[in-house]
Amino acid sequence: MTTRLRKRRQTGQYTFEEFCEIIREDQKADLIDGVIYMASPENTDANDLFGWLFMVIRGYTRRTKQGQVFGSRVALRLDKEHGPEPDIAFVRRENIDRIKRGFVAGAADLAVEIVSPDSVERDYYRKRELYEEYGISEYWIIDEMDQSVTLLRLKKGKYRQVRPKKGEFQSEILSGFWLRPDWLWQEPRPDEFDTVMEILAKPSQS
Repeated sequence: MTTRLRKRRQTGQYTFEEFCEIIREDQKADLIDGVIYMASPENTDANDLFGWLFMVIRGYTRRTKQGQVFGSRVALRLDKEHGPEPDIAFVRRENIDRIKRGFVAGAADLAVEIVSPDSVERDYYRKRELYEEYGISEYWIIDEMDQSVTLLRLKKGKYRQVRPKKGEFQSEILSGFWLRPDWLWQEPRPDEFDTVMEILAKPSQS
């Protein structure tokens, strides 16, 4: 169950600076509307899925030198009352000046959330609204429980759902990157290095 921390004072809200003071580096949490949502411990399947996906996206990004990828403990300082920590965040090379020592000052270019039982509403609704409002160009929702992938792309300030092409989801923001959802639910999942090489070998169809 997610723990909510709401400050008992006149405003009833935490600031981003207070959020950074309270949350340790080894804890995962989100600051949304001044409320801190502490994540419950992950189950082993979700942790393995996160590790696999992070290594694939990071490996591809490093090979193509398109920017930097962060995983799960790095907050996006969207404003003084909003500091979500996406499970995976990608910042393009041209926006690298947003990266500070303890956080990203502003929006990432791409965010990935892996849905857990206690984050369904936040991931599908509140974070979608927040990421749309602050201009995160692509938002990927990976739902282990439903074994589904939702890809949202910002068009004229609004998210539009992108359908897979020939069974593959293709990114416009991380150029050339594509993902076959079947990989996520395989047991065991394909080797991360081999997967990066396969993505690199095949041009995106977008």
